[in-house]
Amino acid sequence: MSGERQQPRGRRPKWPIWVLVAAIVLAGGGLIGVAVAAPGSSSAAADINSTATSDGSGASCSVTSVANQVLPSVVTVSAQGASGGSTGSGELIRSDGYILTNNHVIAAAAADGGSVSVLWADGTSEPATIVGRDVLTDLAVLKVQSDEGLQPIQLGSSASVQVGEPVVALGAPLGLSGTVTSGIVSALDRTIEVPAEGDTSALLVSAVQTDAAINPGNSGGALVNCAGQLIGIPSAGATVPSSSGEASAGGNIGLGFAIPVDAATTIANEIIATGKATHSYFGLQTQPIPPAAASEAGVPGGLFVAGVLPAGPAAKAGLMAGDVITTINGQPATSNVQLQELTLTKSPGDTVEIGYVRDGKSATTTVTLAEQP
Repeated sequence: MSGERQQPRGRRPKWPIWVLVAAIVLAGGGLIGVAVAAPGSSSAAADINSTATSDGSGASCSVTSVANQVLPSVVTVSAQGASGGSTGSGELIRSDGYILTNNHVIAAAAADGGSVSVLWADGTSEPATIVGRDVLTDLAVLKVQSDEGLQPIQLGSSASVQVGEPVVALGAPLGLSGTVTSGIVSALDRTIEVPAEGDTSALLVSAVQTDAAINPGNSGGALVNCAGQLIGIPSAGATVPSSSGEASAGGNIGLGFAIPVDAATTIANEIIATGKATHSYFGLQTQPIPPAAASEAGVPGGLFVAGVLPAGPAAKAGLMAGDVITTINGQPATSNVQLQELTLTKSPGDTVEIGYVRDGKSATTTVTLAEQP
């Protein structure tokens, strides 16, 4: 890249009822069967609304000024591998060229040594390398070599986000770079399970729900507040299932989900420092017992322990295959997601109280989580 550039470059338990009527899908281009436009078509006009208002707070955003401030920090990410390609979004989080995005955006390239490139808002494209990625939280960090004239996005705080406040989403839905939509924070603390690689799943813990349009290709982009500060990483959206039960490709229905900025940047900083993210684990396999089946079998409802890893944290706490976990930290155990969420929010060495039933007798034990091997 030329050094002459002086200006910044345009560079669970039961699902909550709202999930029962909508299918959660990743918002990354190419992963849900939605065709994406060529990422080079960055001249597409930004879809900018004049204001975003919240009736609850009376606050409003000048979306035009927010877009002008943030778009130079947002990129279109294109990944290509032997098995195919995908297009998504990302944002520059450090002035030395580090870019945050979703893992599922670049998974096609990461799986077989493929290539990744980023397109800046001024139409400049350049290759990027994958610094590291975390399948379990669906986050990844890229790095570009050039570090001149880069304008990193301003970081906000998850703690300051409020339901009803106006927000702006920026990214490249369907490969249309520089697209801007607006809305409000519809809800907080939505924990969403989404498909990941192979038979695994990722968990968006305490996600920010928004009605700002989040479509395929928005994944990894920026959800910002009225000050242009990053508050979330758009990662998934909901679609109404068709009559066959399959997720419809009908586009945004006003239910989008973003990874909170504090969680995202914590993972990103660890990836930048070490090349990977550290998580804890229990070392057991569980299967939810449907209430009807539990009643018929005369056993308590909960999580059936199908297997325990020898010498793992659960085994050291005395749990055995055949046990039925009934409570997790005092809360009824009804979903594997409860355990998965704890492995992402608690550190190795933290403890979790588990209530269980074995041979008709109730007991409790404390599991000390360990670092996932």
